[in-house]
Amino acid sequence: MEPIIVVGSGLAGYSVIRELRKLDREVPVMLLSRDGGDFYSKPMLSNAFAHGKDAAALVQTPAAEMAKQLGITVRSHIEVQSIDVAAKSLTTTQGELRYSRLVLAMGADPIRIPMQGDAADAVRSVNDIADYAHLREAMQGVKRIAIMGGGLIGCEFANDWAAAGFAVSVIDPGPYPLASLMPQAAGSQLLTPLAAIGVDWRFGTSVSRVDSATTGYTLMLADGSQLQADIVLSAIGLRPRITLAQAAGLAVNRGIKVDAYLRSSDADIFALGDCAEIEGRVQPFVLPIMHAARALAKILAGEDTAVVFPAMPVVVKTPAHPVAVLPVARDAAGAWQTLASGNGIKMAFLDASDRISGFVLTGEFAAERSEMTKRIGTQLVVNDKADNIAAVEGIK
Repeated sequence: MEPIIVVGSGLAGYSVIRELRKLDREVPVMLLSRDGGDFYSKPMLSNAFAHGKDAAALVQTPAAEMAKQLGITVRSHIEVQSIDVAAKSLTTTQGELRYSRLVLAMGADPIRIPMQGDAADAVRSVNDIADYAHLREAMQGVKRIAIMGGGLIGCEFANDWAAAGFAVSVIDPGPYPLASLMPQAAGSQLLTPLAAIGVDWRFGTSVSRVDSATTGYTLMLADGSQLQADIVLSAIGLRPRITLAQAAGLAVNRGIKVDAYLRSSDADIFALGDCAEIEGRVQPFVLPIMHAARALAKILAGEDTAVVFPAMPVVVKTPAHPVAVLPVARDAAGAWQTLASGNGIKMAFLDASDRISGFVLTGEFAAERSEMTKRIGTQLVVNDKADNIAAVEGIK
């Protein structure tokens, strides 16, 4: 019997195997990893420095131990070059491999924007533990760090490094932090707390060129200003890895297109995690991956199970000003409503029927994440006199 082959050793790949082993200990499974195959928490990469953790300290379970625990074969430092859908085989840097079913959990690549300057190639990104290890080495003696991108990853790195004593500048063409996740009233809450620990915000502009300087680099910004930095990090987003699937003739869009059963346009090939577009949506966070992994494990064990995603809030790791958000689609019909403010803000997104379909909690309100999650789908009644709002629980 040919094995189930899982391509990718991140959270998605290992999670689906863990869940499958709860249901079936016998089916042969092979995992292919571009790197060493060790299991670690990728979200920890953006807040490990202030905790004094190097790359080795982030490894939770070595690849050999994962193979032993799960009863699988792990092939490390292997690249998949092509998929032959008809023959159900992979061409790899370690020879040809045949599969019974194939799971693509390949993740995503950092988006790199073109820029000028003799040091444009020196701009770094952190997308895996090897990237983090190289960055840690480069940070010896460094004082100034420039981060391109004020989204989730950029803000987490900014908080982590500023808390560790670095002078951090964040450059973003948007008007405020976390603009893709929340309204300005909420995003702006991060400005003062992070500035207080050493973050220099540069909004409404972008980096146009990076040149070598006597020490470090000179960044020329689109608004004509300049910035000096010892390290430049790009954190402007990720692009799902679809090239391999596309070359094999699988349907792709932003990600590898799969249905509610995580099945691609080929019945024996599945995808989940950052590389997958599940029923039209790419969901690059931990909770969606875990739900998808549980559903796919049942499917691989013989029980067709559609993945169902509940309300899944995202926690932004910015200890200087905590944030929890249940984002809504950019084209969602409705409006954000402020429920409370103080040392932070509490907001709900109300649909056309005044039902809560999203929320954002910052500062002192971030701890109310579980409570607000339970209120998804309930209705808000707004007092005629203005800002006194009461939630009517249980109305569906």
